Amino acid sequence: MIHFSNLALMRGTKTLFQDASLKLHFNQKVGLVGRNGSGKSSLFAMLQGDLQPEAGDFSIPKDWRIAIVKQETPAVEKAAIEYVLDGDQQFRELQKALVDAESNHDGMLAAELHGKLQDVGAETIYARAASIMAGLGFKEKQAQNLVSEFSGGWRMRLNLAQALICQSDMMLLDEPTNHLDLDAVLWLAKWLVGYQGTLVLISHDRDFLDATVQQILSLEQQTLQLYKGNFTSYEIQKAEKQRLQNIAAEKQMAQVAHLQKFVDRFGAKASKAKQAQSRKKQLEKMVQILPVQQESSFSFEFLPCDKLPNPLVKMEQVAAGYGDAIILEKIQMNLVPGSRIGLLGHNGAGKSTLVKTLSGDLPAVNGVYESSQGLNVGYFSQHQLEHLHLSSSPLEHLRTLDPQAKEQFLRDFLGGFGFHGDQALEPVEPMSGGEKARLALALVVYQRPNLLLLDEPTNHLDLTSRTALTLALQEYPGAIILVSHDRFLLEAVCDDFYLVAERTVTPFDGDLNDYQKLILAGNKNAQEGAKQNTGTDKVQRKDIKRLEAQFRQSIQPLKKKLSSVESKLEKEQTLANELESKLADPELYAASQKDQLKTLLSTQATNKQALEELEHEWMELEEAIEQRRVEFEEELKGTAG
Repeated sequence: MIHFSNLALMRGTKTLFQDASLKLHFNQKVGLVGRNGSGKSSLFAMLQGDLQPEAGDFSIPKDWRIAIVKQETPAVEKAAIEYVLDGDQQFRELQKALVDAESNHDGMLAAELHGKLQDVGAETIYARAASIMAGLGFKEKQAQNLVSEFSGGWRMRLNLAQALICQSDMMLLDEPTNHLDLDAVLWLAKWLVGYQGTLVLISHDRDFLDATVQQILSLEQQTLQLYKGNFTSYEIQKAEKQRLQNIAAEKQMAQVAHLQKFVDRFGAKASKAKQAQSRKKQLEKMVQILPVQQESSFSFEFLPCDKLPNPLVKMEQVAAGYGDAIILEKIQMNLVPGSRIGLLGHNGAGKSTLVKTLSGDLPAVNGVYESSQGLNVGYFSQHQLEHLHLSSSPLEHLRTLDPQAKEQFLRDFLGGFGFHGDQALEPVEPMSGGEKARLALALVVYQRPNLLLLDEPTNHLDLTSRTALTLALQEYPGAIILVSHDRFLLEAVCDDFYLVAERTVTPFDGDLNDYQKLILAGNKNAQEGAKQNTGTDKVQRKDIKRLEAQFRQSIQPLKKKLSSVESKLEKEQTLANELESKLADPELYAASQKDQLKTLLSTQATNKQALEELEHEWMELEEAIEQRRVEFEEELKGTAG
């Protein structure tokens, strides 16, 4: 059992959390969440013994074996499967001891070691290692490849495999899905459910957390809070907790104002001095309840596309690849405004090849590939972070794209991506991975693309940033091709899925639950999960996409006006609350305050009229949008018929 008692942990001069008390039992599975910089990695370091708490008691069983994922992988000349087996130190130590015993012709010790090796599962360890590697996306023949032959992302998978093969009592996983594709993420979630030990998992993937943990440990406002249930349950509980805290804060503010008013009014009067002093002491002793602050200011929307030609891209019998090396054949795909396609398939099947072909980085090898004259591609991939100019600031990056733009406009735009004030002027180099990813995303958005190609856009993004991206993509009017291991993002954004497998790209007949069953069943012929649409189906699908695009375009001006009205309503409502508060003051009705009272009553009358007009306009806009939605649904029925 892990036990914290009144624990305090700091990083430099920054307090991460204090007065933390909790117990984690063996075989508990806990998700560790909190905004970037809140102390998640520092807590992991403390659990590993690399950091000591500043105060309180912390205990973990001395005999517990802790499995972690190494962050670096040396380019060793060792077979991949042997590197994975190095993760089970107990097996390696017994194996080495056996070699030494046999070299020394110590039969008794060798027999004893054979027994111990059998106890730790030596007979099946190679099969277990091969199974783990297969689950993480390695092909069978790659097991004997040297570690030095793999890229950095695949070496991180080998490090993860090391942690999984280790016979541990506790496993600490920090963003284990960052270097995985969706297939490997689905497999890993199932593996972790069966893990016999205590799991502490840092992840920004809400669906992955939902599938693997039963409790959430949240780092919030310099405290550790343990919530029962998965991530979805935690969000509900935390929202309710924040609502109640804000209500309590509002009540306290009203109470403070009332007490302070009494002190100010009667503090100098002898007859009321005792009561005034009593209320003053009450104010001094009061523990302040703070309203809950929003954890992230990352909220943005896509700028309107300059053009939305239809179709954007047309592909008939296209082959894609690298020179003579054909990766994909006979690709049939029409991309129109409103297309929202998620690409499924294991790593190496050709998803990135298709995306690069659409981006123009790879020319089509053969077939008919036609792009509209007004096509404007926005391509985001995790490798784009490498192309940022490290010595330049976010503002300078935007200046390169648009030299004529006013600085205030650019700074306002960057503010939507979390770069406020001087942050917009600071160099990129020392920024975190999340900040660099947000900047790369901002550069794509600024170019007003009508075709978005997103290859793992959520890597390095925290939960709030992912949510903002999801909401923005849902309102985006152009076409989207999305490759992601984030199931929540795929389900929230994509209307259709295409399976990339066995050199083909085919519509997938099912949802992500069907795809999960396909992957976990170990079906080698992934094409069985896809079904070619008939020509009629294709025409119908094209018509539906066209209608969806027209619907989005038709309500865009209405939604923009609605947003403006809502903003005005909010300002007028704030003014109404302020006026009501001022008019509730009894002193205002004294004869000496007659002019001020008259001014406030006049302002209130104007405010009420403005509120009525804005509410009427708001209702009309809502009705217009709803009417357009009904018409759209009727058009869809006609197309389906």
